[in-house]
Amino acid sequence: MSTYPDQMEPGDSSHSLLSERRSEMGSRYVVESGVYMSSFAATIFIAALVTIGVLLLTLLVALTVMLESCQSRNAGIIEQVKTSDKDGYCNVFAFHAELNNLEADKFPATCLAHAFKYIEEGGYLQDLNLTVQLAESYFSTLTPEGDGSGVILVDVDDVLLSDITYDGSSAQNWSKMVEAMKHLARSLVLELHLKLQTRGWFLIPFTRRHMKHYNSTIPCLKSVGYRGYSSLIMRSDDEVAMENWRFFSERRVRLHNQGIRIVSVISSQMDALIGPCMGQRNFKLANPVHYKMERHKL
Repeated sequence: MSTYPDQMEPGDSSHSLLSERRSEMGSRYVVESGVYMSSFAATIFIAALVTIGVLLLTLLVALTVMLESCQSRNAGIIEQVKTSDKDGYCNVFAFHAELNNLEADKFPATCLAHAFKYIEEGGYLQDLNLTVQLAESYFSTLTPEGDGSGVILVDVDDVLLSDITYDGSSAQNWSKMVEAMKHLARSLVLELHLKLQTRGWFLIPFTRRHMKHYNSTIPCLKSVGYRGYSSLIMRSDDEVAMENWRFFSERRVRLHNQGIRIVSVISSQMDALIGPCMGQRNFKLANPVHYKMERHKL
C-alpha cells in the first residue's frame, strides 16, 4: 500500500486538534457565564476598576474636607451671631441701667466682659467724642442773647469722673488705663465747655455733691482745668435725702422762677435730664458709670 506523506494520520489529526484547543484555552479566561476574555482585555478591565476606585476615594476625601470646612465656617458665623446678640443685649441693658439709675451690682454677670471692653477698647471715648461734636454742631447755629438770660446747665461730675474705680488683681494696669481715659474724657468735656463760653454762652455747673464738700470740690475742678464759672449748684442740707432727679428738677424750677431761661442741659447721666424746665435741646454724653464693678469678678 502506497503512503502519502502529505496526508496526516488520524492520531496525528487528533493530537493537532487537541494542541490547538489547549492553545486557545491558554490564551482565554473562562467565565462561568460562558463569556471568554483575553488577557489583554482583562488587564484593561482591572485597570479601569482600579482607576474608578481611586476616583471614588478621591471624591469621598474631597467631600469630607469640604463638609468639615463648611461646618467650621458655619460654626464661626454662628459664634459671631451669638457674640453680636450678646453685645446687643448688653448695650440695651446698659442703656436701661442708666435710664433707671440701677446700681452696678444689677449689671448681668454675662455682660461683665462687655462692660470692660467698652472702656478698654475705646468705645466710651468714641461715643463721648461723637456726642460732644453733636453738641458743638448744634450750638454753632445759635447766637446767645445779649441779656444773658439764656444759660446752659453743665454737669461737672462728668469732669471729675470719680466713679470709675477698680480693686481687682491687676489694679495697677487697670488704674493706668483708667487714668489715661479720664484725662482724655476731661479734655473732651472741658473743650466743649470752653467753646460754648467763647461763643458767649453763660454756663452754670452743677454737681450731686453736698455743700459741705464745696472747699474740696473747687480745687478739684481747678486742678483738671475747669475755669470761667461764677456759681456752682450743690445740695443743701434739705436736699441730701432727695433723689438726684428730684434735686435737679427743683433746682431748674427755681432758676426758671427767677427769670432764667434754660437753653440746654448737658450731662452724661439720666437723672439730670428728666423733669420740668428742661432746655430746648439737651445732650446726653456717653457714661461709663455703670461699668464701675470689680474686674476680678470676670
